[in-house]
Amino acid sequence: MNTADIVGFLAALLTTASFAPQAWLTFRSRDVSGISLAMYSAFTIGVALWLIYGVLVGAWPIVLANAITLGLALAILAMKLAYGRDG
Repeated sequence: MNTADIVGFLAALLTTASFAPQAWLTFRSRDVSGISLAMYSAFTIGVALWLIYGVLVGAWPIVLANAITLGLALAILAMKLAYGRDG
């Protein structure tokens, strides 16, 4: 593994790990009132595009981080659609 891959995996670990507590809190509380549907939709699409980009260029740190984050983001977006009343 080269230096760029190590930096990439560390960045992936930290950004994905920083997202996890908020996702966990949302799953536990089912409180999506503070989540903007428009922002979260754009965020989820952006993460999906980063995942596709990572696959296309073979950047596995990007693929790994965005695959995990996309799963969490889709789950939260689904909860926003199911439980959110404010649109």
